[in-house]
Amino acid sequence: MAEPPRVDKPADASSSAASSSAAISSADLAWIEPQLVAARPQAIAALTRYFRDLDTAEEAFQEACLRALRRWPDQGPPRDAPAWLIFVGRNYGLDQKRRQQRREPLPEHDDLIETAHGEVQMIEALDQAEVRDDVLRLLFVCCHPQLEVPQQLALALRIVAGLTVPEIARAFLVAPKTMEQRITRAKRRVAERNIPFAQPTADERTERLRTVSTMIYLLFNEGYSASAGDHQIRTTLCDEAIRLARLLLRLFPDQAEIMGLLALCLLQHARSRARLDAHGDLILLEDQDRGQWDAGAIAEGLVLVEKALRRHQPGPFQIQAAIAAVHSHASRAEDTDWQEIERLYISLERLMPSPVVTLNRAVVVEKTRGAAAALELVEGLREPLDGYFHYHGVHGALLAKLGHETPARAAYQRALTLARTPAERAHIRQQLERVGKKLDEV
Repeated sequence: MAEPPRVDKPADASSSAASSSAAISSADLAWIEPQLVAARPQAIAALTRYFRDLDTAEEAFQEACLRALRRWPDQGPPRDAPAWLIFVGRNYGLDQKRRQQRREPLPEHDDLIETAHGEVQMIEALDQAEVRDDVLRLLFVCCHPQLEVPQQLALALRIVAGLTVPEIARAFLVAPKTMEQRITRAKRRVAERNIPFAQPTADERTERLRTVSTMIYLLFNEGYSASAGDHQIRTTLCDEAIRLARLLLRLFPDQAEIMGLLALCLLQHARSRARLDAHGDLILLEDQDRGQWDAGAIAEGLVLVEKALRRHQPGPFQIQAAIAAVHSHASRAEDTDWQEIERLYISLERLMPSPVVTLNRAVVVEKTRGAAAALELVEGLREPLDGYFHYHGVHGALLAKLGHETPARAAYQRALTLARTPAERAHIRQQLERVGKKLDEV
C-alpha cells in the first residue's frame, strides 16, 4: 500500500481522488485526514482477520480511503468511520478475489452505500467488540516469535500504526532502505511460514508481551515526538497507544511492567499542551507552564506507578514512569529532585544499557554535578549517536555552558542537519543565534 498522508491517508490517495472526482480542496480534506488516521488500526486489523493476508488488508484499506475521499466531502462523515472503512474495504477485497478467480467484472459497491452518512445495515451489524480486539490480536501476530524482534517491531509499526518507513527508521536509528528491507522480509516470512492470524493462546500472549509493550511505546513516542515534520503533536497516535496499553493491562492485570507502560504514556502525554508555543516552537520542560499539564492524567499515572513499584519487580517502563513521576511532583522546575532522577537513571542503565539512556542521564548529571561531568559522559557517545539529533543538541548545550562557543556552534550545526521538525529546527537556530552573539562579543 502507498504511504498515507502523515500516517494513514495513502500518499497517492489525494491525486487519485482528484482525478476521479475533479479537484477536492485542501479544506475539504482537512477534517477527513484525522478520521482516517484514527480508524486505521481497527480497520487494518479487521481486514487482516477477514483476508488472512497483510498485503490484501493494506490494499483494501487504501481503496476504502480513496472512496472516503470521494464521498465524504459531499456526504459528511459516517457515524462510525472504522465500520464504514472496514465494510467498503472488505467488499473491495472480496471483489478483487472474485475477479482473480472468475476473470469477470463485478459491479462497484459504492452503490450499496445509499444513505446521507454512507451507512447500511451490514455496517451497523459489525461486531464492534471483535473489531476492538482485532487491533491487539494483530499486534500479537506481528510479534510472532518466528520473526526476529527488530522485524516484529517494524512490522507492527508499519501495519498496525501505519507509520511510514522513514518514521520507523528514525525510531530505530537506521537508514530508511535498511528498514524497508526489514519490513519486506518480515511480511514475506509471515506469508511463507503461514503464520496464523488467530487469537494467540494465553501462553503465546505471555511470550510476546515484552515485544508488544515495546511496540506500543514506540507508537506513543512517534506521536509524542511529532517527527512527521509538522508543528503538532500527533495526538491520535498517542491516544491509540494509550488505548492499546489499557487493553494490554486488562489482559495482564498483574503485570507491573504494563502498569509502568501505561503510567509512562499518561505522565508524558499530560504535558502535551505545554510543549509547544503558539508558533509551534518547542518549550523545554523547565520552561513549561505546569498549570497546563493534565492533572487527571498525572493523577492516574502516579497511582499506576505506585501500584507497580509495590510489586518489587522493577523494569524499564516502571523506572521511566518513576522518572516522569518525579517531574510531575514538582510544581516548579526548581523544585525537581534531580538527585532522585539520577538514581533512577543509574538503575535504568543497569536494566537497559543504551547510549540514549546514558545521554539522558548526562542531562541530569549536569543538574547534579555540573556541565563538565555531563560533557565527559556525552563525549563517549559520539560514535553510536552521531546520527541522533538530540545527541548533538545536548553536546552543543554543554559546550556552550562551559564557554566553548566554537565547538558548540559546530555541534548545533550538526544537530540542525538532523532536525526532523520545524520546531526542532527553530530551537537549534535559537541556540546558534545565542552562541553567535557570544562569539561576536569576544
